[in-house]
Amino acid sequence: SDVGCDRSKNLADICGEKNFQAFVCDALSVPIRSGSCDACISIAVIHHFSTAERRLAAICELARLLRPGGTALIYVWAMEQEYKNQKSKYLKEKNNSKDKEEEINIGRGQRPLSDQMPDSSSQDSACSDGLLNDLNDEGCAAKLVADSRLPVHTNRTSFHSQDLLVPWHLKGGTKKKGESIDTVLCPAGSKESQELSPVFHRYYHVFCEGELEAACRSLDCVRVQKSYHDQGNWCVVLEKL
Repeated sequence: SDVGCDRSKNLADICGEKNFQAFVCDALSVPIRSGSCDACISIAVIHHFSTAERRLAAICELARLLRPGGTALIYVWAMEQEYKNQKSKYLKEKNNSKDKEEEINIGRGQRPLSDQMPDSSSQDSACSDGLLNDLNDEGCAAKLVADSRLPVHTNRTSFHSQDLLVPWHLKGGTKKKGESIDTVLCPAGSKESQELSPVFHRYYHVFCEGELEAACRSLDCVRVQKSYHDQGNWCVVLEKL
């Protein structure tokens, strides 16, 4: 039988309401017996882990669940949103110029990265203009570490950093008698997000070409069957040996 899992209890509850089996768990520690799955699917999950070690651990956990000969499909967001002269659906859906997208100011007033994210060692973290002007000051290295920021992405545009925060609006449906509220996130600046609040910043590590495949190939227990780009995502199909 098929079973799904997610870190979000609300999403797991929605699956239950639709008569699907789902439970809440951590993708790095799935409470399922090793070697018991014919196939696993991980869609838009691994790019939320903040270090290469945790991303590899998530792939290892998928491999652990598979029986020998079992297969897994992994999708992660790609740095290359335009690939082989083709723009991804994500870029194509950018609003008309008259509907200016929301841009988030990431100046000095924002909370330190250590207050927002589990890992503050990103090599791609951005600094405020004031810090960049202080590059020649004594003790700048310590100042850069203390005040480092992750860049906040402008939705429906190309990526300029692999490690970033993407603004999302919380969208809640109207609750009717006997029904639960389906709460979802939609990209800030999208049509669905207009006049909605608040905005949440979600961490993403967008993968460069070959990065996901290389991580999978570093594991002795799996074989990469296929690696490809699909609508702004890097995808791998792997087989348990």
